Amino acid sequence: MGGVNNGVQDGASSEGATGGSFAFGANLAALRDHNAALVLGLLRDAGAAGASRAELAGRTGLTPQAVSKISARLRAAGLAAEAGRRASTGGKPATTWRLVPDAAHAIGLHLDRDALTAVLVDLTGTTVATRTAPLAFGAGAEALLGTVAAEVSALLAEADGGASAVSAGPASGTDPAAVFPGHGGGALAGDGPSPSGAVDPRGGPPGSGAPPADTREGSPTAVRPASRASRATGTASRADGTVPPATGTASRASGSLLGVGVAVPGPLDHASGVLHRVTGFPEWDGFPLRDALAERLGLPVVVDKDTNAAALGLVLRGAGGGVPAADSFAYLHLGTGLGAGLVLGGGVHRGARTGAGEFGHQVLQLDGPPCPCGNRGCIEALCLGAVAAGDTARAARLLGVGAANLVRLLDIDLVLLGGRTVLAEPEPYLRGVRAVLAEDAARADGRTVPVAVAPGGGRTVVEGAAELALAPLFGRSGTAFAPRSDETKIVTSGGM
Repeated sequence: MGGVNNGVQDGASSEGATGGSFAFGANLAALRDHNAALVLGLLRDAGAAGASRAELAGRTGLTPQAVSKISARLRAAGLAAEAGRRASTGGKPATTWRLVPDAAHAIGLHLDRDALTAVLVDLTGTTVATRTAPLAFGAGAEALLGTVAAEVSALLAEADGGASAVSAGPASGTDPAAVFPGHGGGALAGDGPSPSGAVDPRGGPPGSGAPPADTREGSPTAVRPASRASRATGTASRADGTVPPATGTASRASGSLLGVGVAVPGPLDHASGVLHRVTGFPEWDGFPLRDALAERLGLPVVVDKDTNAAALGLVLRGAGGGVPAADSFAYLHLGTGLGAGLVLGGGVHRGARTGAGEFGHQVLQLDGPPCPCGNRGCIEALCLGAVAAGDTARAARLLGVGAANLVRLLDIDLVLLGGRTVLAEPEPYLRGVRAVLAEDAARADGRTVPVAVAPGGGRTVVEGAAELALAPLFGRSGTAFAPRSDETKIVTSGGM
């Protein structure tokens, strides 16, 4: 993790910069944002104890003067505060700085095939409020968008009633946009233009035989955009397209919302937020979910596969719980489907077309049962078939065969298991996968890859979804947001 000096101190304007040479016309403001994000990320890692300017300079490679200027800007924006002083070693005690957790918030959504889970988190990723609700993924775009909007509204209302932590917002002087254009209060509210590339309401929503969407009032197929009030307050519209009253803390918290991270079944295009032929629901093919949700909620939205979101959360939060540390691992999710989140070299691997991780559709049996994806004998079809038949041992062994294929192909160091099916009976799946990996290792180099249940339990995916929205603020993601066209995207350094 390194900062960008290039001869220009943080805070210097492009007119006053001397001695710096930036190839390809690099934007100085973007570099400043990048350096501030690195410092903020280190403050998050440091926890309540904080970190001194010297420690931050040593970790980032920035000069102490640059760190001082960044710290001042973060403090002025309400994102950082003094944590205390280090014990003196002979000189003046060093001041330590910490992240202000409730300076801003993010929403994470897990849209499964039959359920929705939503969380509101602070800047440390700590959950402030959570909700679950039934979801009919195959009911069409308007039904799904309406359910999401209603649950986001209810989530903010729940935070209003039960968690004082979300009261921090513009009213208390917090302004992430002052440091990171495109994030924070001012950049997330207001009646600006629709998101760039927003869903065309004239296009037909998913659904077998559904006619093109009609924007006339009362049309059952209309994909309604967010109202002016919704975008002005940052609150979500109700399922019927109306906006709930903005009251108390929920309205104040919405002003400091960085965005919404959405985890959904794949396949999909993470860069554009467009769904492909979701297994079992091919009617979603080509639907711009990211832009449709950004329009409906009036907030920046990022969409990724559920398994990738989980993997990102595991990287940023750390596995913990006695799980071995690993730079390369696979998160295998067995629930309503089967997929994998891949972490290679410390970063989430999505592939050139963001299609990596379709683990469930490796063919294990050429003449096997048909899979909803169109192939036969996919591990997902075989595994879910065994689960439906009550043969947990066979399902676990099939999962182990797929895991062994990944270990051989990618030489990963760890396999983590998750998803509602595994969590309902974790021990049989741990035994089954470990047994197959041990057998495979005995035929190779004898090195057995450890297997564990992913920490976070049933919240692994939704907490990872929230990290999709948080990560760019900390310079740890090449996340593809859908900002409104009047916003400036934060430029970060790729990575996760």
